[in-house]
Amino acid sequence: MGGSAPGWDFVTAGHGDVKWEPIFRALNAIGYEGPTSVEWEDAGMDRLVGAPQSLAMVRELAAIAPPVAAFDAAFSSR
Repeated sequence: MGGSAPGWDFVTAGHGDVKWEPIFRALNAIGYEGPTSVEWEDAGMDRLVGAPQSLAMVRELAAIAPPVAAFDAAFSSR
């Protein structure tokens, strides 16, 4: 079994099947400002490599902010 639960292959965030960007875009769109907790487990990657990669990805995605004005408003003339 290799130490993982049946049906799961734990990998570093951003290296698996989870689509992280839509999740963060949705959280940012509703103004979520709470904590973000990502459990890091990856038997195939050293923690000193994988954990910082996961942190960098989460920080990058958390920085995606919705525009102040609607997209179309940028092209409207007064």
